[in-house]
Amino acid sequence: MMRLLFSSVARSSRSRYVSPLLNQRFRNLSDAASPSASKSVERNVLESPYGPVNIPKMCLTEFIFGGVQQAADKPALTCGSSKRSYNYGMIYEMSRRMAHGLLAQKGCAMRPKEVVGILLPNIPEYVPALHGSLLAGLTVTFANPLYTPEEICRQFENAGVRLVITIPVLLPVAHIYKSKAPKYRGTINIGGKHNVTENVFGFEQLLLEDHKVELPTVDPDETAILPYSSGTTGMPKGVKLSHNNLVANLAQGSHPEMNKYCRPEFEGYTETILTIPPFFHIFGFNGILNPCLKSRNHLISIPRFIPEDYIQCLVEFQPKFLFVVPSLMLFLATHPKVTAEHLSSVDSVLVGASAASIQLQEKFKQKCGKDVDITQGYGMTECSPVALCTPYKYDLSKVGTCGQLYPNTQAKIVSLTDGSNLSAHQTGELYIRGPQVMKGYLNNEQASRETVDESGWLHTGDVAYYDQDGYFFIVDRTKELIKVKGNQVSPTELENLILELPEVSDVAVAGIPDEAAGELPRAYVVLKQDQVLEEAVIINHVKQRVVKYKQLAGGVQFIKEIPRNVSGKVLRHQLHLLGGQLED
Repeated sequence: MMRLLFSSVARSSRSRYVSPLLNQRFRNLSDAASPSASKSVERNVLESPYGPVNIPKMCLTEFIFGGVQQAADKPALTCGSSKRSYNYGMIYEMSRRMAHGLLAQKGCAMRPKEVVGILLPNIPEYVPALHGSLLAGLTVTFANPLYTPEEICRQFENAGVRLVITIPVLLPVAHIYKSKAPKYRGTINIGGKHNVTENVFGFEQLLLEDHKVELPTVDPDETAILPYSSGTTGMPKGVKLSHNNLVANLAQGSHPEMNKYCRPEFEGYTETILTIPPFFHIFGFNGILNPCLKSRNHLISIPRFIPEDYIQCLVEFQPKFLFVVPSLMLFLATHPKVTAEHLSSVDSVLVGASAASIQLQEKFKQKCGKDVDITQGYGMTECSPVALCTPYKYDLSKVGTCGQLYPNTQAKIVSLTDGSNLSAHQTGELYIRGPQVMKGYLNNEQASRETVDESGWLHTGDVAYYDQDGYFFIVDRTKELIKVKGNQVSPTELENLILELPEVSDVAVAGIPDEAAGELPRAYVVLKQDQVLEEAVIINHVKQRVVKYKQLAGGVQFIKEIPRNVSGKVLRHQLHLLGGQLED
């Protein structure tokens, strides 16, 4: 479960503002209000103070690009490194041509509902690669291009990928997966040419060819994307998000109380936005990329973070809006080469994937030299991703809030002891229900039932409370995931790798605090009797098999026994107390 705490830093009025809709912020919900709710009235269930918004049932791509002809000449996407750029008319036409090519290209023609694997950094061609696939009635899973081949193949095998879209430098990884996938159809190479003997097809050639095929009518209930999440614990699982789920979350975020681009005074307005969170992350995909396309703004991105390139983008493009993660915010706040002048054009900043500390926010404000407001939101992969967000203007006394419920969204706080629904200022597990909640996990009914119950409530695993005005505050989490620079790390995945070493008897992995990364993975290892193993051997064993942020940057501690409860579950919160209990 990829939990997202994101902060919006907006230069706005400090006048106290509370929406009149808050007068009707709470009410108990009956079966008439929610078809999935119990027929008896359920107490202490909150719904959004903004009421419902209209959510059309349609293909995600058609929803985003509807009426795009009116903005055909507006800049849509630009690579801040190469300066390669496309306007809205071009990017939509490329998406349509991609859809035709995927269904008709001899040697790799796909069939509706089959799965495309996207292995790309943040480049403008990400949009036609992904949205072309969706227009063709295909399902998309995207992977981190920095993953090891083993990690990528494991995800693609689980998802049933039939075709990979990538770039020349990553072609060898696609070939490794091809050797493992008997039903593999072919590879699309962005920046390369056709190599028919290897079933590799150049992206540009594919778009230029005239493919005679009719695009299918996309069922909005079908799975559109399969991002991978570890849920509350365990190995990564494919999260089935339908077109309906994704469209719903975009429509919810278009409420004018939350989205200034949907307010009358911003009609037809184009803002330059600089982003860094990856599009393969649910926040980068449906929290940044798709909303920016839908609102017809100009999105600047770079394939990988290089400080000099990012600073150059600030100077050259003069962005009004920044999307960052806490580690990038720390860079902007502390790096001597970043000055207030570099940030002078910026009116708003959104910090995504994990929360920025109060201290970090203060450092950033000092660097900006501006009177800025810090607000927050909350989301996760399993809800497409946003569930809570502060409004466009809000009560600035709500320090530390992650916002109010998105339109069409309900929530309750459930007691960790007796399972009852709690009232304001009482702490328990946050449950979410709304049209953005996932269909379930791919090929894992048990995990699906454990995460989304029969009444449609998503059990977030996060401990929270709400105040009398319906503002939510996250105070802890019951889940075991480690958050490294906004990326989720599954302890189970690392534990399974360490247990491959024959000297290891038992192991547990947990996060330790780190100012820059948020958390770092640390392994607590129990060795078999009379066995000797160096810390460096364990670290290198993991390093060779996982992406950098999953590596054991928190080190290894050898202990005598892993603390577990009566059912055998690891008591991870006790692990940090065992550092002195080294194996003799």
